[in-house]
This record gives sequence, structure tokens and C-alpha cells, in this order.
Amino acid sequence: MEVCKIVEGQRYSKRLNEKQITALLKVTCQRPQEREKDILQTVHHNAYYEDPYAQEFGIKIDEQLASVEARVLPPPRLKYHDSGREKDVLPRVGQWNMMNKKMVNGGRVSHWACINFSRNVQDNAAKVFCHELAIMCQISGMNFAPEPVLPVLSARPEHVERALKARYHDAMNASKPPGKELDLLIVILPDNNGSLYGDLKRICETELGLVSQCCLTKHVFKMSKQYLANVALKINVKVGGRNTVLVDALARRIRLVTDRPTIIFGADVTHPHPGEDSSPSIAAVVASQDWPEITKYAGLVSAQAHRQELIQDLFKVWQDPQRGTVTGGMIKELLISFKRATGQKPQRIIFYRDGVSEGQFYQVLLFELDAIRASLEPNYQPPVTFVVVQKRHHTRLFANNHNDQRTVDRSGNILPGTVVDSKICHPTEFDFYLCSHAGIQGTSRPAHYHVLWDENKFTADELQTLTNNLCYTYARCTRSVSIVPPAYYAHLAAFRARFYMEPDTSDSGSVASGARGGPPQGGPRSSTRFGNVAVRPLPALKENVKRVMFYC
Repeated sequence: MEVCKIVEGQRYSKRLNEKQITALLKVTCQRPQEREKDILQTVHHNAYYEDPYAQEFGIKIDEQLASVEARVLPPPRLKYHDSGREKDVLPRVGQWNMMNKKMVNGGRVSHWACINFSRNVQDNAAKVFCHELAIMCQISGMNFAPEPVLPVLSARPEHVERALKARYHDAMNASKPPGKELDLLIVILPDNNGSLYGDLKRICETELGLVSQCCLTKHVFKMSKQYLANVALKINVKVGGRNTVLVDALARRIRLVTDRPTIIFGADVTHPHPGEDSSPSIAAVVASQDWPEITKYAGLVSAQAHRQELIQDLFKVWQDPQRGTVTGGMIKELLISFKRATGQKPQRIIFYRDGVSEGQFYQVLLFELDAIRASLEPNYQPPVTFVVVQKRHHTRLFANNHNDQRTVDRSGNILPGTVVDSKICHPTEFDFYLCSHAGIQGTSRPAHYHVLWDENKFTADELQTLTNNLCYTYARCTRSVSIVPPAYYAHLAAFRARFYMEPDTSDSGSVASGARGGPPQGGPRSSTRFGNVAVRPLPALKENVKRVMFYC
């Protein structure tokens, strides 16, 4: 037997576990006042203003933070169903709740089932939990059957595939009429479930065409109303419902969006964890499927070469034995899906692209704008606005007076809706910082939006207001979020798709692009080559899964 001693102080580049992440956040999390004080002390201690190298280049570093002018955009009014006691709501400091409100479009769940993979949860406890969740969905405005089509099934995690397929077929036979597919599968998981979650999502979404909602054991035992209400929000959009929409969208008051059919895309690429040398990057694109509401987003995913930032499958050309040269890709499929859902072709395109570093701006713009153009039919050229969203930067905004309650939220951060577009922004290009969310802990990081291409001719006010308002339509919570939802959804879809890969290439986790599906649907399912590296395509999503927000 040999003993290996590891030298301390080495950088660990692999994925951290949940405990380590919690501990790291505790150490690095600082309130705005403390962070500002630390920054000023560091600048003073390091005496950057006396640095000879900076002086040689004529750079002067002030000891004080730069003072910038900011505006606070008002929150949008949100519409809920008329049958609720409150038909709409004006969020306060970036948040609101579902009390006395019903989802604006409640989804229908008439056939559902539950599988329990946790040995700590008894059948009766699982049954009670499902009953409470069904009631919460009904209270929230969904048409949700009170009882499952079959009793709760308890199964072992290692038998996940067998259990899922058996329950799927049993439920179809037990439904009335027979052959009716499940609308929803509720799954109870152990708190530490290893690869179970990923295996389950892969089987449900790429093999069975099932929409599923996973719940951890600790939440089953706690069964808090807040948790059940949040899960109901997720279930509703997964079965095709809408939680809320902007009042201004319904009233057609959003200029350059609601005056004529407009589609909003979100796109992101996630890369393998730094320890992984060969596994592919995952690209995801989502697109709005309703107009004028712009709340529902369908999503597509694809694998591409390791650390390739340009989304390769936006537009594809391939040879078909029967049809000859065929064009397709993610953009074309989502445009067709929009037309099918709304009955109209989009007359405007807005494209939010997440995770691109400044050095790649124009490479990404040229490649991806060209792919968008190539996806369109001849003589059909809707104007395009291409916006890059960045969260990985070091800019922080602090209120001038931390004690002025009119300029800070409860956490001491700047108010949601704060926008800065001068002094610290580019002198000639179209960019702005927007803090669209209320801080919870630590110091809020504003999103940095760069408008790389704008054929729709948005004014700064119009695009800033649209982006801020969209941040209140995020489906999974009753809070405004820090980046525009289509970009957020693309990020979620890309992370979900990593579970679809073979187990040996998906256990290392992934990192979002900007840090440091397969071939086009309908095309051949063969490996794609980039350089000399063959990339195995992801298993295709089932049609009914693609149409809903499965990634939420």
C-alpha cells in the first residue's frame, strides 16, 4: 500500500459539491456597504494612484469611486386571471406574491402519476404530498385532476429506466380513454440523488415524451405552502400554461413589439467544466411562441465541438437521398413553430445572446446574424435586433447614500430597474447596465447589455424598458430576475441538455459560456465534424416536450 500526500494550497478546478458552494458563498458574500468599504481600502492600501507603470502610460487612478447618473425604471403592471380577487398587480421592489391571484392561463393536467424513488418517504406520505400539490395547483388556477391515474409507485433509484417505462405504459392502459398519455409525472427523489435526476430527465424528455416535476425528500416532509406555490408555477408552464403577462403587452402598448408580430429569441452556450478536455459544448436557443404576450418560450438544444462559442446549428444544410439539398436548423424550426402557434410570420426579430466575451462580439454577430438571415425564406427579411447579455464582469453599482431608503432595497442594494448608460459605458456604441432584480444577499451584479445590431431602430429608453419589463415575466418565481428571461431560459435548457449525453461525458458538470441539438431536427442523426473532432449528436427531444417550457 502506498500513501499519497497532496501538497496544500493547490487550485481545485473541478466542480464543487453543494456543501463547498454554500461555504464559499458565505465567505465571499458581502453587503454593498462592506464591499464598497473594502474596495476603497484596497485602492488606498495598494496606492494605485502612485503606480509608476500606470503613470508611464498616462493612466490616472482616482482614490474615489466614479460617480454616475442613473435612472430607476418603473415596474410593469402584471395581469392575472379575472376569476382571482386580484386581477393584476404592480410589483414592489422587484417582488410580489400569488395571494388572491390566479394564473392568467392555467394549464390542464387530467392524467398524472407519481413515482417515489426515496426510501425515506413512505407511500402514505407521498400520497399526502401529491394531494397537497394538486390542491395548490387548483388554487393557483390550473385545471388539475385531484387523483392520479394510478397509485403512487415506489421504486429503487437503480431501476429508474424500468420504473419509468413500466409506469408510462401502465398509465396509458389505465387512462380513460385507453392510450391517453400522461400530462405530468411527479417524481420524489432522495436529497442526494447522484445521477438519478439526469437519467430521469433524459428518459422522460428524449425517449418517452413525458413532462416531469421532481421534488426532493426534504421538501416532501416540510411541505411548506411557499414551496408548493413555487412548484405550481413550474408545473403550469411545463404543461403549456402561462403564469402572468404584461398588461402593456395585452393592451398593445409596447412600441416595436406589440404593433406587429414579433419573436424574441434567447441563446446560450454552456461549456464543459475546466477539468474536461473532450466533452462537447451545448448550445440552446429558445423563442417566444405567443404574441403579443411574449411569455411562452419553446426551446431546442444541440451538441457542438468542445468550447466552440459560435452556435453551429442555428442554420444547417444537408443532403437528403429523396429531397436533395435541405436547409434547416434551430432558427428555422422555431420560426415555423411561432407561425404554427400564432398563425402569423414574425415581422420583427429580437435576439438576446448570453455569454459572449467582448473579444468575440463581432465574430459571433457575423456568424449568427448570417445564420438568422440564411434561415429566412426568399423575399422575407424581418428587421433584426441582436443584443449580447453579460453577467460575468466586475462592475458594481452602489447607492450614493446607503442610508437613504428611497434609493436602496432591504438588502442595501440599488433598486430594481436601475439603469446606467453613460460615463462607464462605451462612448459611441449602444450599451447599458441594468439591475433588474432586488438583491437577496451580497452585492447585486447588474447585467451589461450590448446592442451589436439594431435594424428595428430602438431608442435607448425603449430597449431598456422592454428588457426591464421582460425580467418580470420569468416563469419560476414571483420576482424580477437579473437577466432577461429568454437568455435565462436558454441557459437552463443548455444545462438540462448536458444530462442527455452519455454518462461518461456528462458527470463533470459544465460552466456557462463567457467564463474565463444534434443536427437540425429532421436531418440525419449522424456525428457532426468540426475540425477533426466528431461530435455525437444529442438524442432528439420528443415533439410534445419541445413545445413547452420543459427546462423550467
